[in-house]
Amino acid sequence: MTILNLIFLNFFIILISYLFGSIPSGYILTKYFSKIDITKEGSGNIGATNVLRSGSKRLAIFTLLLDASKGIIPIIIFYNSTFSLILAGLSSFIGHNYPIWLKFNGGKGIATYLGISFAVSLKLGLIFILIWLITALISKTSSISSLLTIFLIPFISLLILDDKLISLLFLILTSIAFYRHRSNIKRIINGNEPKISIK
Repeated sequence: MTILNLIFLNFFIILISYLFGSIPSGYILTKYFSKIDITKEGSGNIGATNVLRSGSKRLAIFTLLLDASKGIIPIIIFYNSTFSLILAGLSSFIGHNYPIWLKFNGGKGIATYLGISFAVSLKLGLIFILIWLITALISKTSSISSLLTIFLIPFISLLILDDKLISLLFLILTSIAFYRHRSNIKRIINGNEPKISIK
């Protein structure tokens, strides 16, 4: 493969993964089924937690699954090396957080992060869910569960996979997600972050 072909292939991976990741699942589902603009409800976020707060558990579950698929499908399609995995995963994650369709104001990346974890390793994805559920049962706060989980995943991935590049990918994803959660972090510090009901 020539250098030009390689550049084109990488650009194609980035573009398609970004566009796929930028599909605003929560926004589309609530707009069509609940007839509301989720960006004007609750926190204004298009992710599953805010969809749940809008009153629909079913739509929240579908949003979670669709957002997770954004991290899984591009990696499955484009994976042929660690580098292509990183390109696909990172691009889809950025697409979810900064979708072109919603003026670059999207979700906060946790479901897509989960999808990327599963695409990299089934064990890692299951550990992600386990940490999140245990923390959620204790804290009853979605953002605390999410932030603690993604803080640990880069280190856990290094232990499980022994791949520094993959761990670096997760570290970058964690940094972006923490930035996207900055308002949640302020509310956690102030003690007024909304609780969730775990059933």
